[in-house]
Amino acid sequence: MSGVHATARIVARDDGRGGTGLPVLESDGPLALRRTRGTGDEARVMLVGAMSGPLGGDRFAVEADVGNGARLHVRSAAATIALPGQTKEEAHYDVRLCVADGGELHWMPEQLISVKGSGLSVTTRADLGADARLVLREEQVLGRAGEEPGTLTSRLCVRVAGRVVLDQELSCGPGAPAGWDGPAVLAGHRAVGQIVLVRPEFATEPVTARSVGEHACVVPLAGPAALVTAVAPDALLLRRVLDTALADLHIR
Repeated sequence: MSGVHATARIVARDDGRGGTGLPVLESDGPLALRRTRGTGDEARVMLVGAMSGPLGGDRFAVEADVGNGARLHVRSAAATIALPGQTKEEAHYDVRLCVADGGELHWMPEQLISVKGSGLSVTTRADLGADARLVLREEQVLGRAGEEPGTLTSRLCVRVAGRVVLDQELSCGPGAPAGWDGPAVLAGHRAVGQIVLVRPEFATEPVTARSVGEHACVVPLAGPAALVTAVAPDALLLRRVLDTALADLHIR
């Protein structure tokens, strides 16, 4: 098989002194992990792209494992840009998240930009304990300014205590089924995003389904979770809409 294969791993654990330790912080190839200054009992990690990609045929994976009592906040230093490679093979980017009871994870990467001629499949799977907490943001931008997008398939699956609360997939671009750009899906917009919120208190006090401005909505999920979905004409407005939705839910 062609392309670059790389897996980066983060393990976060309660350090027993009121903070969060990172006993495992493994970078690999183009996926560079850097610990940054945290706040309170939270550890922070920055994902830095050490080379271009993913390109056609590449297979990237990032894994994060958060233990009981640990708090982890992960960001990326820049947008991820899916580029065409020398082969016609599809690239793959897998994110695997595990948060134990009493753990908390904020997964807040920058946007994924699908460039004309590229093909990328992104899969994000999050497995949480019954009392775990999660804020997960995904943003996809279809093409650079004035450019048609590549083909992008994104699947997001979240399970709480072994029970699926969300499993959705969206395909966009020239290789996607017809209708992806129509009024029932993106309605001509070129930026789409979602935030998944998991909170134990949502089991007894679920969020109220509602619109947030003209571009986003909030819906409760079948479990202690909620989903924010937004579309926008560009990445800047998309981020503003998602930030507004988080503020509306009083989530920091």
